Amino acid sequence: MVLAQLGGSISRALQQMSNATIIDEKVLNECLNEITRALLQADVQFKLVRDMSTNIKKIVNLGDLAAGHNKRRIIQQAVFNELCKMLDAGKPSFTPKKGKPSIVMFVGLQGSGKTTTCTKYAYYHQKKGWKPALVCADTFRAGAFDQLKQNATKAKIPFYGRRMATFSGSRYSVMVLPRWPNEIASDPVKIAVEGVERFKKENCDLIIIDTSGRHKQEAALFEEMRQVSEATKPDLVIFVMDSSIGQAAFDQAQAFKQSVAVGAVIITKMDGHAKGGGALSAVAATKSPVIFIGTGEHMDEFEVFDAKPFVSRLLGMGDLSGFMDKIQEVVPMDQQPELLQKLSEGHFTLRIMYEQFQNILKMGPIGQVFSMLPGFSDELMPKGQEKQSQAKVKRYMTMMDSMTNEELDSSNPKLMNESRIMRIARGSGRHIREVMDMFEEYKRLAKIWSKMKGLKIPKKGEMSALSRNMNAQHMSKVLPPQMLQQIGGMSAIQNLMKQMGSKDRNNMMGMFGGGDK
Repeated sequence: MVLAQLGGSISRALQQMSNATIIDEKVLNECLNEITRALLQADVQFKLVRDMSTNIKKIVNLGDLAAGHNKRRIIQQAVFNELCKMLDAGKPSFTPKKGKPSIVMFVGLQGSGKTTTCTKYAYYHQKKGWKPALVCADTFRAGAFDQLKQNATKAKIPFYGRRMATFSGSRYSVMVLPRWPNEIASDPVKIAVEGVERFKKENCDLIIIDTSGRHKQEAALFEEMRQVSEATKPDLVIFVMDSSIGQAAFDQAQAFKQSVAVGAVIITKMDGHAKGGGALSAVAATKSPVIFIGTGEHMDEFEVFDAKPFVSRLLGMGDLSGFMDKIQEVVPMDQQPELLQKLSEGHFTLRIMYEQFQNILKMGPIGQVFSMLPGFSDELMPKGQEKQSQAKVKRYMTMMDSMTNEELDSSNPKLMNESRIMRIARGSGRHIREVMDMFEEYKRLAKIWSKMKGLKIPKKGEMSALSRNMNAQHMSKVLPPQMLQQIGGMSAIQNLMKQMGSKDRNNMMGMFGGGDK
């Protein structure tokens, strides 16, 4: 997960507070000092960190709290809310709708990953049912068109630029551009207009324009952006920013907002950059909503950014709503009721584990997937070991390929005796110790799966509603014991749900990894 080090530091600070016998001013200050140190190390602006600490102290006035109040839970909730507030700049000015042509223009400095992000954005929406298309209006950087062409061809998305190659053997139409005179071919405004016109005729409902970038903010760059914007009249302008610049993101975001009507921001290269937290918070401070974050080079290493689920995952609380949405993407509609039935029964077999590993591998980077599950990521996928964990999952699946139907469908651990384990090891080419480790992992996951027993099954087509159907008892079962202790136990969850209306209740569910996005 991105910013794993920051999340781990904040979680440890909250855990140390929970271990204290008495919660007093000293314990609160020590906790806030640790959180402050972690945020500053992540390059978050000092003023933002100071304001956050001040706000928490105002909310958590230990002297005014009556006896019986769960101080740990109040502090935990205050930290969560303030982190969300720091990163939440509201909603974008425009959201594309299926079936209705929308024009989205991408802007940013050269080297920020803008061209790759254009394709990721198109690919994400293509999986959701849109008909996207890409227009290369970047005539400044050598190789920009070739890069976009390569990415678009790989993702099977129509593209348009100064020159085109045929795309045979696909139902996706690709235009062949006539040989224009040089003065027209190098005009980004002309190319953008021509591309938009073509794709409107093709009934594409998401037309994405990739514009030129520069090594630095130049008047020529802003003038070119303004001209392309005036000519194509985009519904949304997205500013793409490199996360490694940290706090400097504030000045960049402000400069671009003053030149073109930036309606949303995408932050790239969030994998492995300690300054990612600084970039996120700096952009939010400009009141520019971050809608996606790029977490790697691959097409599917691209996450929707929503402050509440993001902070929930950052603190190790998971994001069950996001996980169920991921399942919905990869599990065929006719198999979803069966999956939900298995989930509600709490009956876990090796075959179910195999099927869910298949689904998880389809969902995208394994680090993103496991970070959505409370209590899963640290055990099955230790921080910083995504590749090793993915290899481990594939080894487990190879071992299960050597098992009989009886073994796969049984939930009785006693069935797996020494002779069966030796046969599976030989058949899969693995060591006996590895097979035994696989069975230990199965037992651990079966225990977690059993906690899902009794979940209300939504009607067909309402799979994303599963997390909203979780009541306080189910939440208390799913949450890891240490986290439940921090919150104040099931009684604290029940009291909060009684006190809150439906909207606030959903917000609270989001806080603990199960709310609406």
